[in-house]
Amino acid sequence: MHAICFTALLLSMLTAVGLAALAGIKALKDDFGTVPLLEKGQLALTVVVVVVSVVLVQALAVRDFSYAYVRDYTDTFLPLFYAVTAFWAGQNGSFLFWYLCVALMGWCMIYTPGYSHLDNRTKVYFWILFFLVEIFFLFALTGPSNPFTKLDPVPADGSGLNPLLQNPGMIFHPPLLFLGYAGYTIPCCLALASRLSGNGREWLDLCRNWNIVAWVFLTSGIILGAWWSYMELGWGGYWAWDPVENASLIPWLAGTAVVHTSIVGRTRKTLLRTNVFMACLTLWLCFFATFVVRSGLIDSLHAFGGSRMGVPLLVFMVAGFVLTLYVCLVPRKDDASHLDEFISRPGMLFLASWLLLCLGGIVLLGVIWPVLSSLWSANPVGLDAGFYNRVCLPLFAFLALIMGLCPWFGQKSGINDKLGLGIVLATGIVSAAAVYSLGYTQPLALLAAASGLMIVVSVVATFIRTKGLRSFRPAWGAYGVHLGVALMVVGVAFSGPYKVEGEALLTKGQSMNVGGYVVTFQDLRHDHDNPAMDMHEALLTVTRDGRDVGQLTPQKRLYRNFEQSSFAEVSVIPSLGEEVYATLLGFNETGAVSLKVSINPLVNWIWIGGTLSCLIAFLCWRKIEPR
Repeated sequence: MHAICFTALLLSMLTAVGLAALAGIKALKDDFGTVPLLEKGQLALTVVVVVVSVVLVQALAVRDFSYAYVRDYTDTFLPLFYAVTAFWAGQNGSFLFWYLCVALMGWCMIYTPGYSHLDNRTKVYFWILFFLVEIFFLFALTGPSNPFTKLDPVPADGSGLNPLLQNPGMIFHPPLLFLGYAGYTIPCCLALASRLSGNGREWLDLCRNWNIVAWVFLTSGIILGAWWSYMELGWGGYWAWDPVENASLIPWLAGTAVVHTSIVGRTRKTLLRTNVFMACLTLWLCFFATFVVRSGLIDSLHAFGGSRMGVPLLVFMVAGFVLTLYVCLVPRKDDASHLDEFISRPGMLFLASWLLLCLGGIVLLGVIWPVLSSLWSANPVGLDAGFYNRVCLPLFAFLALIMGLCPWFGQKSGINDKLGLGIVLATGIVSAAAVYSLGYTQPLALLAAASGLMIVVSVVATFIRTKGLRSFRPAWGAYGVHLGVALMVVGVAFSGPYKVEGEALLTKGQSMNVGGYVVTFQDLRHDHDNPAMDMHEALLTVTRDGRDVGQLTPQKRLYRNFEQSSFAEVSVIPSLGEEVYATLLGFNETGAVSLKVSINPLVNWIWIGGTLSCLIAFLCWRKIEPR
């Protein structure tokens, strides 16, 4: 099967090259009758990648170590569901999965109502561009990232999966990110195709739902990744501004900006080139995120070593960006329209979008700073979390403030509802004063908390004072997303700045006090019966003011094939208020344990708000009507 799958991918690449070349030659002759052939070609490519993906998953499930990829990322002791998730654990498998997602998106595109509204000229340009993206993946899969390399002789066992990846988050986090990345392929190719074909703004309506789907996938992937980081000590908390964390955040910021600028583009018939550029930029930033993970150029906790894909990724990104600049810079007669009034709802949306892009630029600069600093320093260093917190968090808080105020501005100019705006501003002032009186005095936390509450009040007041919105389903989706963001803002505002933590070395029966909670060490358990790992677990009881709060069972694990390092599994007592969070740092021969305990206020509102935003965003879907 190794040779068959490799040959199938190679033939797929040749097919995609042939179809793109044929469509291009025909287009130069003003012949756009190749659409049915291009569609059938895409369906065939999708069938092939689905089949070869099934083959790889089956090989992982049965531990067929004749595949080098299976050898590298599984072993005989790995649970089945983790063996299957190894499909996207390594570079070769993740590129195959990403290409699978792209191909499925192309297949779905053919059967979406909006696609049938396109003229043949736009369809041909779309498929040429889409095939070019697929050719890149097929080049990688038949070259530096071949997942079907055969081993001879076949080893008796594999190297195993990195213990940090043996977490339920591995089941959902990477696939959702790749689905988000793949989803942005459609808006990018369609935006370029529409501009090349001269069809103006029609693509904005057709891509509305695609932007929403891609945004939901990417957002949910990031939220689940943050939760995974929070629950896995090795990642450094739910957001440590690690380069790879930042790399996934950058296309999310651009994608969020696209959602808002496209609203202005559709309602005000403006920002055409801006929307084309940003739709394309989002996709190229998705490739940049993968470049950061796989190139080895930037040191990161999340990165698993360098690879031969760094240069191809960089070349493809640069080529795509140059093409985007060329298409966007060539003037068209319908480019003249511009945004007239800044003090308006579209003006606020535009401001928010550019703030998001500025944030993306700052984070991008931070990610590549070690590379830039190497130009003048023999010891280049990255920017620490303090830099991002000082620069980015105030901008995020300001964005939250705009979200709370935006609904009260008119579509054309000025303030639409002065009373509603006054209520929201009063809410912000009163809530800030109340929070300050409770002892939470950090300016950034005050601003974030006040902004979050302003968003909540703004959403509720908008529906109360604007009757037409109550029956408009997309409005429920849009404002529901903002409500979820408000909950996240409040969670971030308090969970970080007001976290209380402590460390102690305890023997049985001893206690430590952290933030008013008394944590008592009861016992240290050992499990050596699991063939995959040795496990050591501390049993802790937690009380506050003499009342029982619950038990904590943090663990220290030593995995087979990874004996050189131990891995911590945290334990939490969940709460909508203060969550107790414990880590077993180590233990000695006498049975004493080294513990780290923290009290994280309102941290679960981050996951609640993120989940709400992702689920309710689907209400923003609209039926595509032909023009």
